[in-house]
Amino acid sequence: MDTTPLRDAYRTLLDAAGTVADSDATTAPPAGEWNADQILAHVSLVNAATIAAVSSAASGGVTTYDNRIALDTWTIERVIALAGGNKGLRDRIRLQADALCALGGPMLSEAELDTPVPTLLLSHDSVLVDEPVPLRGLITGLAEVELPGHRRQLLALLPDGAGAESGR
Repeated sequence: MDTTPLRDAYRTLLDAAGTVADSDATTAPPAGEWNADQILAHVSLVNAATIAAVSSAASGGVTTYDNRIALDTWTIERVIALAGGNKGLRDRIRLQADALCALGGPMLSEAELDTPVPTLLLSHDSVLVDEPVPLRGLITGLAEVELPGHRRQLLALLPDGAGAESGR
């Protein structure tokens, strides 16, 4: 599996996160949305769940994917504290990106990438997915939907409102 799109999605997300962190002025997120640290903690939790699913499939184990913990406010705040804030979160995401690109690329066979993973994905208290998804679908979904959505969400925190769509 070519992980170039995933690596590119991480790069653009981290570039946006750096731009927001370096900005002298950011706007408060709309009610019910996350600030930059919360967005990054959420991404870090999604990455951890994806790494766990990929590792489980690679070990021949039964795997599932459930993003509810990545939406939990207490857990998000705990991850922010454990990572040491914004810079620590960006460093963590960079390292998780390296791990996922290595794990999701040449390490996995086509059969492993096609492994159906029982998946539960929620957003804003709505179920988006509640069915098996091939492991490769989780990885491509991260590259094509999840990371770009959070990049836009981060950029929406800038005063000019660049990329004002929600990615949560």
